[in-house]
Amino acid sequence: MLIRHAEAARDGEACASIYAPSVLEGAVSFEERAPTGEELAVRIERISRTHPWLVADEHEQTIGYAYASPHRERAAYRWAADVTVYVAAGQRARGVGRALYTALFDLLVRQGIYVACAGITLPNEASVALHESLGFRPVGVYRNIGWKAQGWRDVSWWQLQLIEPEPGERPPEPGEPARLDQL
Repeated sequence: MLIRHAEAARDGEACASIYAPSVLEGAVSFEERAPTGEELAVRIERISRTHPWLVADEHEQTIGYAYASPHRERAAYRWAADVTVYVAAGQRARGVGRALYTALFDLLVRQGIYVACAGITLPNEASVALHESLGFRPVGVYRNIGWKAQGWRDVSWWQLQLIEPEPGERPPEPGEPARLDQL
């Protein structure tokens, strides 16, 4: 398996294909319409300006992706990032998600991001297990926050401390997205 940075033109279609079942076949994603490859390419381009977006390839086929994005707009949140990972059907439970997240977290640390945040639509035992195994801690649940797949859905929120803060010390400003070839 090769983990590399996503390229908008090259990877939009593959990422859209991996993501579509999460939109169309249940409540994992709160989007109601699966984005096209072109729309995902635009997202890759936009997000990659400030945070890493990675893909996993095997036998010249993209089998998963993970990316980080700003947690919130307010300035004090700039040391936190939301993270997400999607793995193609038939490729799950093989370590693809773990490998993508591990590489992503290394890049976030190098960038100066202190906290990774993840939202998981419930129920989703596999995602909860992955996040717990990587050290994420549950921080709360938004109850009945979204209507999807014919029902109200809860979203659990998880947090992983990537860098331990020094109490009372202002952290250095986060940098540009780090690159795998810089590790």
